[in-house]
Amino acid sequence: MKLTYRHSILLLFPLLAACAQAPQRAAGDSSDLIANADKQHLEKIIEPPKLDLPNVALTDRLLYEFLLGDIAAQRGRSELAAQAYLDLAKTTRDPRVAKRAAQLSFEAHQYEQSVEAFDLWQQLEPGSPMAKQMLVSLLLSGGKLQEAQPRAAELLASDPENVGRTLMNIYGLLGRVQDKAAALDWFTRVVQPYPQVAEAHWALAQLAAAANKNDVALSEAHQAVALRPDWDLAVVLEAQLLMRDEPQKSIALLKNYLDKNGENKEVRLIYARLLLEQKQYAEARDEFGKLLQQRPGSPELAFAIALISLQMGELDRADKELRLALASDDKNKDENTLHYYLGQLSEAKKDDAGALQHYRQISGGEHDFLAHLRIAYLLNKSGRLDEARKALQAAEPKDDAQRVQLLMIESQFLREAKQFEESFKVLTRGLEKFPDQPELLYQSALIAEKLNKHDTFEQLARKLIKVEPDNAHAYNALGYSWLERNVRIPEAMALVEKAYKMMPDDAAIIDSMGWGYFRQGKLDKSLEFLNRAYKANPDPEIAAHLGEVMWRQGDQEGARKVWTDSAKANPDNDALNAVMKRFIP
Repeated sequence: MKLTYRHSILLLFPLLAACAQAPQRAAGDSSDLIANADKQHLEKIIEPPKLDLPNVALTDRLLYEFLLGDIAAQRGRSELAAQAYLDLAKTTRDPRVAKRAAQLSFEAHQYEQSVEAFDLWQQLEPGSPMAKQMLVSLLLSGGKLQEAQPRAAELLASDPENVGRTLMNIYGLLGRVQDKAAALDWFTRVVQPYPQVAEAHWALAQLAAAANKNDVALSEAHQAVALRPDWDLAVVLEAQLLMRDEPQKSIALLKNYLDKNGENKEVRLIYARLLLEQKQYAEARDEFGKLLQQRPGSPELAFAIALISLQMGELDRADKELRLALASDDKNKDENTLHYYLGQLSEAKKDDAGALQHYRQISGGEHDFLAHLRIAYLLNKSGRLDEARKALQAAEPKDDAQRVQLLMIESQFLREAKQFEESFKVLTRGLEKFPDQPELLYQSALIAEKLNKHDTFEQLARKLIKVEPDNAHAYNALGYSWLERNVRIPEAMALVEKAYKMMPDDAAIIDSMGWGYFRQGKLDKSLEFLNRAYKANPDPEIAAHLGEVMWRQGDQEGARKVWTDSAKANPDNDALNAVMKRFIP
């Protein structure tokens, strides 16, 4: 066979050297090329002679297969390369060739071939930990628990000083096994020779918990802690298993650990959160305080402490704790986050001016968008609608969802100010950019109805139904509009009934059903639905409907009571005031 690629031959030489010397060849063939190579270079790349290498003649056929595998690998033909090297490994029985075959088969995602290659590599190089580990990993990932058991036992026995670490690795592989009970049974057999290894019990506890065998899990976790009382993973696991039924034991366990290992931040954080869950606020705040001493300037911890102080009614202390974090010398502190939290706290203290001051100091970061929303809300709350709209327009949305949110809020501010035409314009501009956005369609339809733009309302409602065929509120809105105007009653009732089938517990839809029965003259049925709706949500418009039906049935005293009670809570509701004017001049 004529060879012309000297560089390829040199690359292959570390593998070819595994074979015995080939028979003498004529000058100019591959033997000449190898013989002329730099001796010192070859000494560097040939592996130390620590492996039991085979005595195989380098035939033309073997050389061809080596070249085939090498070139296929270089050209990205991983499956062809893997098969070539596996065939070579079987022929030569060279552990280095088997290793390369295993690597290529694994990279080519050829599961069965990978198992065969790694098995061969392990046979040819019994001392290779990588071959053992990968073979166990492959068998477990393929769910071959029975085949993996003796391999796992061999892997553990081969490195007795690192049994714990190996067991943790094997546990990680078992996460892929779908049958959690089978995984637990398998691992129980594997770890039987290692009763004094804490990692064995820890992993058993995790597997038992995944298999919903909580008693077994708790027992194994307790044994892990008994064997290694200072091991945080074991202590945390036992504490987590105790939390559900015996939280005070969990608290005591963590406290005992922290008394001896006070620098462990992760365990202290778990302990602090558990105290907080158990509403032991003072103790929880103390623990968060200790964490803050370890991580001075942390806004998350400062805010946690502040929230606990807030829960305890100590607003001033909460404010002080956040300000201390803001004033700290920690270069890594997030001032934007701290100002956001201080703004939130100021709102809780009814200090809107102080909240605005903090929100306005936020520039960038994860809270920048929310800060603009809060500024707009507070400005609108104080009657400064134009400034509120400017604040919304200054916000920098990150995606379309936030862009729609800004439009919705601006429209809401205008609607609350009874500027319905301007509110409709804002939503219309939004629909030009997002023509199929369901919330924009729904709110635009409602305001069009408010403006008596009935044709526009119907177009928008029908488009919403087309965009979202399962939107119960869209059917209800269109049907209720006709019921309210006392037109197309049969069609209206059909739409409302469709909405009711989708959402039978929605108060607004129940109200529409009641109003539909009223329009049909079925007063008893109407009263039944309206009472249900009002009980679910004492909305003033529902109160208006309920009172009118009660009045029509002769219960004028009951109607007055419903109206007056609702009017006390909702003095400015137009629908309620209109019906009361009609019946109580």
